[in-house]
Amino acid sequence: MEAIVAYFSATGVTRDRALEIAKLLNCDTLRIMPEVDYTPEDLNWIDKECRSSKEMHDDVARPAILTKSVDLSKYDTVLLGFPIWWYTAPRIVNSFIEHNNLLGKKIYVFATSGGSNALRAFQDLSNLYPSLEFIDHKIVTEYNAHEVVDWLNK
Repeated sequence: MEAIVAYFSATGVTRDRALEIAKLLNCDTLRIMPEVDYTPEDLNWIDKECRSSKEMHDDVARPAILTKSVDLSKYDTVLLGFPIWWYTAPRIVNSFIEHNNLLGKKIYVFATSGGSNALRAFQDLSNLYPSLEFIDHKIVTEYNAHEVVDWLNK
């Protein structure tokens, strides 16, 4: 398996899990970076007018990313990580998917969350991109290397 861990992290939690998983698998990483970083004010989900709230309430929002397309041709597996926002993937994940060729790749979704699971995000992405092969999903907020290995081996 030639894999890459592609991840978006606004606060560092998902980044930490992504780097741990990449180290465990001895694979490359790719940080999905917004053109404009998210500030704490942008992430204040209680404020309906904050940036992340506006994005998440707009199904067609696609925040700009720094690196639009990446050569993923040597990878057959993409581990796609992100925090759960409003029970699903942040819209910047859609930006990444829509700017990159993931056809024919096995995609494993992993997420961090303060209380939600990753099922809705997995279902939303699978439904929105039916030509892509989404394999499975897992919450990795509390990292456990053995659980991750078991998840990927099943």
